Amino acid sequence: MAIDSLVELREVYRPPAARAGLKVLDHLDVHCRNFIALSPFYVISSARADGRSDASPRGDPPGSLAHVPDDTTLLLPDRPGNRQVDTLMNVVERPYVGLVFFVPGLTETLRVNGRAEISTDPEHLKPLAINGKPPISVLKVTVEEAFLHCAKALIRARLWEADAQVQRSRYPTYGQVLADQIAGVDADEIDAGETESARTELY
Repeated sequence: MAIDSLVELREVYRPPAARAGLKVLDHLDVHCRNFIALSPFYVISSARADGRSDASPRGDPPGSLAHVPDDTTLLLPDRPGNRQVDTLMNVVERPYVGLVFFVPGLTETLRVNGRAEISTDPEHLKPLAINGKPPISVLKVTVEEAFLHCAKALIRARLWEADAQVQRSRYPTYGQVLADQIAGVDADEIDAGETESARTELY
């Protein structure tokens, strides 16, 4: 049976604990800032004007993944990629994002939601330079909600457990997948290009 009202939804799920709402901050406190400083990876969600949503991974060395100039501002670099700029196009149309930060070894995650704008201001780019190369642009996020998410999801996934890691041979390479999906594509050529791009064009 499909659930299509909040009343029906609450008939299935009991009310949340009081602290679930109380833990939601409207700023980045010292614990949020420390979590972000330790994080090398986050997932960003955004939505188009028509409401269709998208999620995208982002990664950098800890300390370079984001810059927090104050407790309500988060600067996120956009590094060289495929130039499809799905997230940035979504932000132009609907300027809100959701973020989930991960820290290897920790089972809690940090969730941040806020209003975003795209900036090429040199003062925003400079703190996020790596090897002397600034990002192409940054997302300036004005924080509206920030909270630590409990560990259950990552415990269930056993994400950081050594014996849960999947051998590379169990899944085809990026090039092999695209060759199966796109007629006329050469898997070896794509894989070689991706290897070279990762070597020379990360920043």
